[in-house]
Amino acid sequence: MRRILFAPLLCAFAACTIVPGVADPASDSPDLQWRPTTSFKDAASYADAIQVWATPEDINAWIGARFEYDASRAILLSETQRNQSAQLPIYPPNDFFVAPSGVCVDLARFAVETLQAIDPGTKPTYLMIEFAPVTIAGNTLRLHWLASFKRDGKYYFFADSKRPGRIAGPYDSTREFIDEYTKYRGREVIAFRELDSYQRKQRTMAAKQSRERR
Repeated sequence: MRRILFAPLLCAFAACTIVPGVADPASDSPDLQWRPTTSFKDAASYADAIQVWATPEDINAWIGARFEYDASRAILLSETQRNQSAQLPIYPPNDFFVAPSGVCVDLARFAVETLQAIDPGTKPTYLMIEFAPVTIAGNTLRLHWLASFKRDGKYYFFADSKRPGRIAGPYDSTREFIDEYTKYRGREVIAFRELDSYQRKQRTMAAKQSRERR
């Protein structure tokens, strides 16, 4: 059984001084000021959800109502822990639907793969952001994942563990979103990439780390 842990736990690892409209830079846990109160389409199973949901907004509304952040898993998936032990699997959408707690990459995978199933024409994509690293309880965290899609030539971003239930957009480019998001998060963005798989980036990072250790 997964442990569902909330933002206060992560705040215990670092000082949490949050200015309205600006995120706590030391945490990927949900910013409660963005927590939505809109209704959503529920379903008895993930298979049913695929039949009931038709748009990114349907997925987004469910995320806003159901997602819980797991701070202990964030530590286990930190760069420090990954270098010391076997890599943890990212929850597949069906499992995530049953118990919707996790971290940014779990949420992004759920959104991208679900949107690919219900509306592939929106070209669902992963957005990986590399921030300047922060250290929490001796563990280094730097990567953050979101989902994106396109509509009428514009870019939209959602499935953000920091702002679950919020769709950001429209934007003319991903760069435009990154510039705005950098100010909101209060963290320096070192790099960002639009990817078709979270796995490919993980393998690339692992290979890079292996070369650096030689």
